[in-house]
Amino acid sequence: MRVRLIGLDIDGTLLDPYGKLSSGVSRAVATASRRGLRVVLCTGRRFRTALPVATELSLSGSIVVHNGALVKDIESGETQLDNYLPSEIFSELVALLRGHGPPMVYVDSYHERTDILTERRDLTHEFQNEYLDDNPEFTRIVDDLAATARDDVIMINTMAEAQSLEPLREYVHSFLGDRVLSHLLMNKGYRGHILEFISPNSGKWGALREIAAREGITPEEIAVVGDDTNDAEMIREAGLGIAMGNAAEAARAAANVIVKSNAEGGAIEAIEHVLLES
Repeated sequence: MRVRLIGLDIDGTLLDPYGKLSSGVSRAVATASRRGLRVVLCTGRRFRTALPVATELSLSGSIVVHNGALVKDIESGETQLDNYLPSEIFSELVALLRGHGPPMVYVDSYHERTDILTERRDLTHEFQNEYLDDNPEFTRIVDDLAATARDDVIMINTMAEAQSLEPLREYVHSFLGDRVLSHLLMNKGYRGHILEFISPNSGKWGALREIAAREGITPEEIAVVGDDTNDAEMIREAGLGIAMGNAAEAARAAANVIVKSNAEGGAIEAIEHVLLES
């Protein structure tokens, strides 16, 4: 099998447990690019917070953000592919989540310097407030999220302890079923977990596969590296799926290869393995 494209998760994969990009990982990514591999970051981050990593790695072209809800161009910030949340479920989803505290609504307004809409913060979980404290410039407080329905909603999420988010996830799906896709993820860099809801058409794998198809690359020619449950599908479906040593069980079970953890330079090992295949 010849690998022509490698999809790389960021948090828990490229970055170490302290959220840092090591010089060794940077060199490995540069080597992959220099040898002709197409390198695409595939992350749950929003574009604004993924961009510094892409820039530090000197990458250009497409980047998969918001777990596949968007594909953006790194240099221009223009949206190349979108899977916005279906407008017909927006108000219902907001209402279902509001009982847990005001959720955060992410919108595709990078150039307007608005990423997040939310409501009064005195009712918000402390974990979520810590996140919002770090993002005041790109957050807009509104009186009623349900009244702000728009056609570029990427995702709705809320942050808290996993113990309270698991039943909330089940509660939402009891009403919306498969009309929405959800992920319960560790909130890397902050306390607690994130419960996010995106379009059922989203997903890192679907977005990465579309990027590859536009460049004449087949799924069998794709390698991916990841660590969390939102990476499991692309690890399973790619020609070569690699899970980090620190990966969630779903990601490990889907993998062809398991490498060292992100604390041990596992991303370097993974890229070296891909280069051997390419």
